[in-house]
Amino acid sequence: MPIAMTVALAAGLLTATAPTARAAAGATLPFTSVEAESATTTGTKIGPDHTQGTLASEASGRRAVRLNSGQRVEFTAPRAANALNVAYSVPDGQSGSLNVYVNGTKLAKTIAVTSKYSYVDTGWIAGARTHHFYDNARLLLGQNVQPGDKVALEATNAQVTVDVADFEQVAGAASQPAGSVSVTSKGADPSGQGDSTQAFRDAIASAQGGVVWIPPGEYRLTSSLSGVQNVTLQGAGSWHSVVRSSRFIDQSSSSGGVHIKDFAVIGEVTERVDSNPDNFVNGSLGPNSSVSGMWLQHLKVGLWLMGNNDNLVVENNRFLDMTADGLNLNGNARGVKVRGNFLRNQGDDALAMWSLNAPDVSSSFENNTITQPNLANGIAIYGGTDITVRNNLISDTNALGSGIAISNQKFMDPFHPLSGTITVDGNTLVRTGAMNPNWNHPMGALRVDSYDSAIEAQVKITNTTITDSPYSAFEFVSGGGRGLAAKNVTVDGATVRNTGTVVVQAETQGAATFRNVTATGVGAAGVYNCPYPANSGPFTLTDGGGNSGWSSTWSDCSTWPQPGQSNPDPDPARNLAKGRPATATGSQDVYTPGKAVDGDANSYWESGNNAFPQSLTIDLGSSEAVRRLVLKLPPSSAWGARTQTVTVLGSTDGSNFSTVVGATGYRFDPATGNTVTVALPGGTALRHLRLSVSANTGWPAAQFSEVEAYPTS
Repeated sequence: MPIAMTVALAAGLLTATAPTARAAAGATLPFTSVEAESATTTGTKIGPDHTQGTLASEASGRRAVRLNSGQRVEFTAPRAANALNVAYSVPDGQSGSLNVYVNGTKLAKTIAVTSKYSYVDTGWIAGARTHHFYDNARLLLGQNVQPGDKVALEATNAQVTVDVADFEQVAGAASQPAGSVSVTSKGADPSGQGDSTQAFRDAIASAQGGVVWIPPGEYRLTSSLSGVQNVTLQGAGSWHSVVRSSRFIDQSSSSGGVHIKDFAVIGEVTERVDSNPDNFVNGSLGPNSSVSGMWLQHLKVGLWLMGNNDNLVVENNRFLDMTADGLNLNGNARGVKVRGNFLRNQGDDALAMWSLNAPDVSSSFENNTITQPNLANGIAIYGGTDITVRNNLISDTNALGSGIAISNQKFMDPFHPLSGTITVDGNTLVRTGAMNPNWNHPMGALRVDSYDSAIEAQVKITNTTITDSPYSAFEFVSGGGRGLAAKNVTVDGATVRNTGTVVVQAETQGAATFRNVTATGVGAAGVYNCPYPANSGPFTLTDGGGNSGWSSTWSDCSTWPQPGQSNPDPDPARNLAKGRPATATGSQDVYTPGKAVDGDANSYWESGNNAFPQSLTIDLGSSEAVRRLVLKLPPSSAWGARTQTVTVLGSTDGSNFSTVVGATGYRFDPATGNTVTVALPGGTALRHLRLSVSANTGWPAAQFSEVEAYPTS
């Protein structure tokens, strides 16, 4: 079995560790995060909670600490640090501050907190509620903190819910590169008071083929930059050089060679307006470009990429508090690499590829750390060819989202579905998956979704670790409700720990092979296998060997397993045949076999005419003790009385059938409801029920509107 990574949750720290045989999942980060709930506090710990629309459900670890004014939370510094970033929430419409204490001494500096960038509403998105409760605020402490030092945060003038604190040792400001053009030489104002837009434009024009230098300071831009090509934009470090802009670069094309690095772009986006290009980059940077070492915050989207971005590299950046996606490759991305980034509190998919207009091809998301996307997925792949998702660490997805979604949801046309090989390797998913309020059932930690078209690509999911999913680990679904096939999937090498409901949640027809998948702490059952719509076709799970801990199957497709719920006691009055897969030797027009098990006595199956004998076979899903059959025709008086000669047969394997009740004439009469009952011998156990009809006095074909099978006499 491939070596799987483990997730350590100790002292409030979330890290991914692995034997040297495999790289650890996630990014290499310059900071260490400590959960507030693991610290000492005079406030109130909240959570855990997975309910959409609550503070705890959006928090890292689904827990946080609520401080009333004057209360504090005290962290033990996990490393040397001179800077602190805090994820927090305050009530809507309020603002305040956090006093900072180091080893009991109050600093002169405080951390301002506000609800300005929180409480986002997106009523046009089905299932959305007010969300995006948290925000991030940072502070250079002005002194060095050593491991073991005590750093306390005290709420003032507002109730503050503290989620997590990031401790970081920030290097000093970098020096200006030789030969570069400083924006201040073109009139940029490093105080942030004046408008520096034209100075940035003039510096870019002067530095073609060279470097535009953004010195330490704060620069305000009032409109976006365009025509950016063949230039490097470089700052003194993302804690030192700050650009205040909600639309930094907006251009539909570029000749490329654009390199953006080592500064912060912090916007003023407080709501999500999808028609506005309120993004760090909107459009194209051109081929062979890069974005690295950036701090991106309070924007709609970090990078919304269209046009030619061939061979773009996006690495080692921080994406915080976007109202929509962190990054979206919106079609035509070729050879793009997105790696080593940290994303927290995105308002939609944290990282997405969406193959609109042209496919994304040979592009990858690798070694990214993603936490708390609060309205969608950690990583979403919507179509594309030969895509790779590798070694990412994703935690705490909220409403409408899985940790990873591999999907043919198109949203609009022209869309290019998944093709080639989709590689999903070495990812670690922690507390991912959520209840979907539109479907009223859960989304798994890793979802394969044939939403608008069948999965034709080869989807290879390998070396996966799934821990503490509130619902299922692997989900196979056709989210559009049409029962399109999710097929050609291989899951090889997975460790599943403490999944809330099931390991495999199969809700559409298709097929997947599982090998070397081990599970412990399974909440309800190993497998939920209930394709929708009924009789659209089976989902076939092939056991490739090496699997353990998830052999049981949820027995009742009419109910959803709840976290921690075992299989319900079977209802002795239940109809074993309802909604089960049905096949026949033939059918007439729209009168298909599924009509006989759909629970509607007015719809019916009818075989081909003048071709007796004809048979109907129903798969009950597992071997069942069946004592009684109820056979029906539509109750309407228009259906005259008739006698059908029926033989009842049974099988445990679907191949070898034996006679349970020999050929018998059964009279269907509308005066008695067109219903007959067939008693089966005691001891009858079968999985596959077959009714063979050799004659019908009312029509030259076999006919049933309902076939019901009961475990009681």
